[in-house]
Amino acid sequence: MKNRFVEWSKKKYTKKQRFIALIPEVIFFLVIIPLCFFVGPFYIDRWLNIPSLILGPLNLFTAIFLIIFGLLFSLWSIQVQFKIGKGTPAPMMPTQKLVITGPYLYCRNPMYFGAVILYLGIAVLTRSLSSFGIVILTISAILIYIKLIEEKELTARFGQNYLNYCKRTPFFIPWIRKDKKNKI
Repeated sequence: MKNRFVEWSKKKYTKKQRFIALIPEVIFFLVIIPLCFFVGPFYIDRWLNIPSLILGPLNLFTAIFLIIFGLLFSLWSIQVQFKIGKGTPAPMMPTQKLVITGPYLYCRNPMYFGAVILYLGIAVLTRSLSSFGIVILTISAILIYIKLIEEKELTARFGQNYLNYCKRTPFFIPWIRKDKKNKI
């Protein structure tokens, strides 16, 4: 499978092709999955008779902040992959070069981090205990995918440059760097 990823990364795609490839991913991760976090817990909570969480008056403010922050962080990551990496998050149309700027300066998986923050914001907004459970399952699935597939694929494509980047940059939770250059 690694060889297939390497082959895909060598193909050149136009901006139009890359943009078209982004559409299903954006719809899935930023529309369908969040919609499932709104609708699914309603039915799960009713079926399992789980009461809603009672959160304070800052619930709505916190939820909106998390949703907007997560959405913007994810979109920023996609934009940097598209513009600088000359690729997309889609495995069949990956970046042509290792991206270590923008949000990738702060963590190696900013798109997933942003999505998780977005999903947590939805869980806060819905005040659903099952929604938080679904977020935890989603985070677990994302982390397993990254560790078992994505990191191996990136190592196969970018070799020592990626390994050096991994040594200097946190895996999932961003942190502010004092040296903003993060050179490889």
